Amino acid sequence: MYFHYGERETEYLRRRDKRLGAVIERVGHIERAVDPDLFSAVVHHIVGQQVSMRAQATVWERLRAALGEVSAQTVASLDAEALRGMGMSLRKAGYILDFARRVRTGAFDIEAVRRMDDQQAIAALTALKGVGVWTAEMILLFCLERMDVLSYGDLAIRRGLRMLYRHKTLDRERFERYRRRYSPYGSVASLYLWAVACGAIEGLTDPGAEAPASAEKKKRARPPAP
Repeated sequence: MYFHYGERETEYLRRRDKRLGAVIERVGHIERAVDPDLFSAVVHHIVGQQVSMRAQATVWERLRAALGEVSAQTVASLDAEALRGMGMSLRKAGYILDFARRVRTGAFDIEAVRRMDDQQAIAALTALKGVGVWTAEMILLFCLERMDVLSYGDLAIRRGLRMLYRHKTLDRERFERYRRRYSPYGSVASLYLWAVACGAIEGLTDPGAEAPASAEKKKRARPPAP
């Protein structure tokens, strides 16, 4: 399954912003995989924090191979050492096990998140151990397919904005102006900004390359894995 959008969303963004519209024309339709299973998506995103896309894919495939189905029941049947043996840190293993046990016991109603608005869903998800705002926003986009996610915490999104609009710096106030411009289709804009940040537009450079990211921020310096 891929993130679903079409002509209505792209035409709106073209009308709202000529530069982004030109990118949409050049890049065409973007297919980004989504995981409609909310439990699986949370685990997948925790696995992917602060590691490369390749490392995330490797650990995820090991977990799926071991469990068959990544569910609260199957994950909770493991212990931290078993998860660590698949290539994740002990801390991540603890986060994932705590999440699985809370879902299995009913302490956390994972399906209730689907019925929440964006801010309520982010608040609920960030109450989980190991889930910050950026991770919650990516879950909203790549699992719940919410249409208006533009993450200030995502360094690649900010790089894409600097590249497209030729900014040396991009503070929160300026970022929010772009968020309002793209709304209610910020998620579609995000797909194209990630493409820009990854070099989809030949010759387009970053006029204000940021200082090297800290370890905590490296997970946001690249577009999230499908």
